[in-house]
Amino acid sequence: MVESPNIDCPFRVGNGYDIHRLESGIPLFLGGIEIEFDRGLAGHSDGDVLTHAIIDALLGAAGLGDIGQHFPPGDASIKGIRSLAMLEKTVALLEEHSFAIGNIDATVVCEKPRLSDHYQAMKASLAGAASIGTDSISLKAKTAERMGEVGRGEAMEAYAVALLVRRRD
Repeated sequence: MVESPNIDCPFRVGNGYDIHRLESGIPLFLGGIEIEFDRGLAGHSDGDVLTHAIIDALLGAAGLGDIGQHFPPGDASIKGIRSLAMLEKTVALLEEHSFAIGNIDATVVCEKPRLSDHYQAMKASLAGAASIGTDSISLKAKTAERMGEVGRGEAMEAYAVALLVRRRD
């Protein structure tokens, strides 16, 4: 293994992405809150693509792998786990490695439902689980302009970028 040059950079940036199919008969969770909609996101957990993308961004920034390594989809013990619980465990892991979250910027891509009315509740939910202020989280929503599986309303996807700061304990 090749080690990094001896640079003491206190900042780390990571990006995350997730996509899940929309299915009838299950609740829709985004950003840790339940949103009224006729379909929900299928997954081993609650399918919360926004929270999953954020977790991947955080883990990537810390150099700690990805969500599948820490929460394997084949692990029966975490079947149906709430994604906010996964975020809380991720934040605890970051703290063990002396990282603090600087900020998170995330985008959900979907045709429906309209998400802007839910931003504040999602930010409060995510901030609580991540132990940061709501002013450290930016949320946006875009459509896929009716293109692809997201544009046809068959799926939702999310992108996230996170900045970590290494604490000097």
